[in-house]
Amino acid sequence: MQSLMTIDSWPSAHATAAVVDKNGSLVGSHGDLNRPYALASVTKLLSAYAFLVAIEEGAFELDTPAGPEGSTVKHLLAHTSGYDFAEKTVRFVPGARRLYSNVGFEVLAETLETATGMTFSEYLTEAVLNPLGMDSTSVNGSAAADGVSTAADLLKFAAELQNPRLLAAETHFAATHVVFPDLAGILPGYGRQKNNTWGLGIEIRSEKNPHWTGSLNSPATFGHFGQAGTFLWVDPVLGAACVTLTDKPFGPWAVESWAPFNDQVVTELRAR
Repeated sequence: MQSLMTIDSWPSAHATAAVVDKNGSLVGSHGDLNRPYALASVTKLLSAYAFLVAIEEGAFELDTPAGPEGSTVKHLLAHTSGYDFAEKTVRFVPGARRLYSNVGFEVLAETLETATGMTFSEYLTEAVLNPLGMDSTSVNGSAAADGVSTAADLLKFAAELQNPRLLAAETHFAATHVVFPDLAGILPGYGRQKNNTWGLGIEIRSEKNPHWTGSLNSPATFGHFGQAGTFLWVDPVLGAACVTLTDKPFGPWAVESWAPFNDQVVTELRAR
């Protein structure tokens, strides 16, 4: 795919981009698929999947109390617990506003560890990474932001996101569709969104503007981006997913580059 070569113009020492279709087949790639990159908040996609597996295994439920008073596992996954971004300070009543929170995911990891008697890293590895063959991926530290992976591994995860094997269809549907709708909030790096839509640990594009995906991506597109200069999106209408990893921290360059890049990718996929 010619569009993927655009990453060579970005201000990063290393960059890798790849696309897989809904069957998990590689459509195109550019850069070293086996180079490890820090994921930053793309880590949340992997962590959310582990939490959802734990729910299906009965470790806890979506309605299990967790976090601030009145908050549940569901609130934490959907960034509506009221927690501050980085501290266990409660800024809002649970369910009142979408407040993106790293500490919310860290509390979820603590909740999982208490329920299972395993470290979060161990559970993630056994529940998600090993079954998908993601041998070059690890999360040693925060469940919100300390993942390291390769494009090759994340393509396997992108295939799972399009055709789930580890989750029941109804769980996957709930995770990739809006929960707690019609909540305003800040999308980091892109400002206030009147309807800051999220699923269960997964961002939903909907009609957000501005946004890191392209204007040609469908509203059903879901995924995550990270402050390490990384992103992964799945467009179920298009029937494809894109993984893009860099070693340049997110900043104005990404805001300027990512949406046009994604529009080029979508245009090329539509023309296939």
